[in-house]
Amino acid sequence: MFKKIFFVISILSFAGTIYAQNCIECHSKATPQIVSDWKTSKHSQNDVDCTVCHGDDHKSEADVAKVKLPTPETCSTCHETQVTQFKKGKHSASWAAMNAMPTTHALPVALTQGMKGCGGCHKVGLKSEEEIKKLKADGSMFGHASCDACHTRHTFRKVEAQQPQACQTCHQGFDHPQWEMYSGSKHGVRYMLKQTGVLPANTAAPTCQTCHMPEGNHEVRTAWGFLAVRLPMPEDKQWADDRVTVLQGLGVLDPEGKPTKLVDVVKAADVARLSQEDWQRERDKMIKVCSDCHSENYVKAELQKGDDLIREADHLMAEAIKVVAGLYKDKIIPKPAAYPFDYPLLLTFHDAPTAVEQKLFVMFLEHRMRTFQGAFHNNPDYSLWYGWSEMKRDLQEIKEKAEEMRALASK
Repeated sequence: MFKKIFFVISILSFAGTIYAQNCIECHSKATPQIVSDWKTSKHSQNDVDCTVCHGDDHKSEADVAKVKLPTPETCSTCHETQVTQFKKGKHSASWAAMNAMPTTHALPVALTQGMKGCGGCHKVGLKSEEEIKKLKADGSMFGHASCDACHTRHTFRKVEAQQPQACQTCHQGFDHPQWEMYSGSKHGVRYMLKQTGVLPANTAAPTCQTCHMPEGNHEVRTAWGFLAVRLPMPEDKQWADDRVTVLQGLGVLDPEGKPTKLVDVVKAADVARLSQEDWQRERDKMIKVCSDCHSENYVKAELQKGDDLIREADHLMAEAIKVVAGLYKDKIIPKPAAYPFDYPLLLTFHDAPTAVEQKLFVMFLEHRMRTFQGAFHNNPDYSLWYGWSEMKRDLQEIKEKAEEMRALASK
């Protein structure tokens, strides 16, 4: 019996090898760089050939539509631990987070499902079978695998995904310039000097992965989440009041401070910690990582400074939100029909209808983010000049615009 089973397996393996060889011969002419990448990979060395990821239905240029494109489930056949971890982290929810934003649906499809804008990074998120079917029906055939956002096709090298540059494509720019902040920090400078051989290989120099993926754990999360709002409310009354205002601007709380339906969206997209336990668990992880190089007292004090800057930024942000809300209340500018309450909706981004509302969105998504992200990434220039200073100027401009609009309306 066992001899028969072994014989069948051997025959199938042999058939697969023959088929894979046909793939290599054809694609060495059609897409030679794909083949050369695969030949340098661990997959090639371990007989993980084309059919393992792409199936064996596609046999010629006449039946390209039959090729199977991998998903995280394809990768989990061999990398179950990593995929399981990934599914628990914030990256896995990024596709859902993109689609939860009101402004997403007003963007050109090429920027979202076409993955030339938001979708180009948020594609790392998990997609349901129905979503993938719809994407394919709409002409988006690629970018559904998630894992290949960091382990790029077709080498899928672990060492590539371990470099900070692997994070650069998505974690840069307007609202999340982590790459710029990290690479300009002492952490980043020391690592770049290691890469170029100026500093010895055993120099302590953390990468993005050191802090956010300790020991290779693919469950990437942060204590504060992307929006830097959390529960429970702080004991500091002023900060608690300011956070309520920020949450109202996000549409998560109504004018009476009661939760709205958007709370479920926040939960699903995992963009905020909703209990002290959840927040503390992530904070403790970071303290443990940082304590490999620094004393625990130093680490806690430095992280507290980041917390303090969130508090200070929230105070400026809340004041600006109230100014714009006052314009709605006094009918100086019309509240957009889609807004549920007499509060600006920060998540409409560039679709905000007036210049003063546009300035408010920039203050929140660009400058507030940089104020505290700069602190957590040890980049003083971002915390001050690209963050806090910009927020102060935003607030002044919003106040002056509001006064001008009120004066014009009174004539």
